[in-house]
Amino acid sequence: MDLSDAFRAALRALRVNKMRSALTTFGIVIGIAAVIIGVALGNGVKAWFDELVGPLMTQITVTSSAGHMAGAVPVRDLSDADVTALRDPAKAPDIASVTPVVSGGVVLRAGTGERRITVLGSTDDYLTVTDRKLAAGRLPDRERARTGVASREIVLGPTPVRELFNDEPSAVLGQQVRLDRTTFRVVGVLTMNGQQDDIALMPMQSARTYLFGNDTTVNQLIVKATNVATVPAATEQVTAILDARHHIAAPSRRDFELLNLQRLIEQRQQFLDALQGFIAIIAAISLLVGGIGVANIMLVSVTERTREIGLRKAVGASATAVVRQFLIESSVLANAGGVAGVLFGVLVCQVGAVVIPRVTDTFPAPVVSPGSVAVSFGISVAIGVVAGLYPAVRAAHMHIVDALRYE
Repeated sequence: MDLSDAFRAALRALRVNKMRSALTTFGIVIGIAAVIIGVALGNGVKAWFDELVGPLMTQITVTSSAGHMAGAVPVRDLSDADVTALRDPAKAPDIASVTPVVSGGVVLRAGTGERRITVLGSTDDYLTVTDRKLAAGRLPDRERARTGVASREIVLGPTPVRELFNDEPSAVLGQQVRLDRTTFRVVGVLTMNGQQDDIALMPMQSARTYLFGNDTTVNQLIVKATNVATVPAATEQVTAILDARHHIAAPSRRDFELLNLQRLIEQRQQFLDALQGFIAIIAAISLLVGGIGVANIMLVSVTERTREIGLRKAVGASATAVVRQFLIESSVLANAGGVAGVLFGVLVCQVGAVVIPRVTDTFPAPVVSPGSVAVSFGISVAIGVVAGLYPAVRAAHMHIVDALRYE
């Protein structure tokens, strides 16, 4: 019996027990689809996280240390001169930008309501470096800020808009509010980010002129490295420049603190990798169960066809031919399930990628990985061989007389 005859015989044998073959194949379909969908969901979460925190990977935040240290000189505030020094490309070639921020707590009054919020005064690139966006409106007049004229235009965070106005962001534009004793006009509203939503944003000159005093100190510096790879070098350059300017003799006496978000983000990436691996393992267990089902069905098939095996061997079929026969049957089952599982898993992911963004914006859409598809199908091929090998070898080593006498 050549290979084509063996393949046709395998298909006939599988058609004899259509329901059993279908149920066995269904186990492989579920296992393969589970692997593809599980990995796709993990990829979706990672892609969502990368999009969310990607702009923060190059960010270094510098703040003044609080209080005084025993035996040390008083803490020196961060200043405009520090900003100028850090922007010097000769001293800091790996720093792309430096954004100063002045901040403080202020009472916001709108109509009869009032709320204490944080006012941030900064340059016009603040939203870019912090990856914040406007839900409505615009930024304060940039030309006035550049000419040194203190604008009385502000951008509000979503929390005071919701609490004091209880209205859509666009409806708040043009409203007059009071911050302490000064009236400002709302020209923009920020989108929500869950961290700095209870704020008012204005040009630095305005914050200094009307609220915090017109001096040269700043509360925070947001430093951006040129790229992710240069973050360590940029961190060293920031430290060296500020050490020199603040006359820091020992690291323990530094009057400023640096927060590099890259390490925290990398730790979260490791967690996501572990989560994706866990999902893949659970899906692989489902696939293993499907493989065990194939092996079990093939053992049952060998038992049921004992007399047939004896007859084939009696008329001259070799042990190799018998092994090949049952391996083809198990491979057909597993490969058919693999193809169907791949198609089903990819289809579910494609539908999810279209439907999920329309239904919710809090759960990322799945992203199919070609690697997971290839590996899943490869596993189905391996299952066909491994699951059918023992039953096939068992059938090939049956004694002819015992097989013919089997009832």
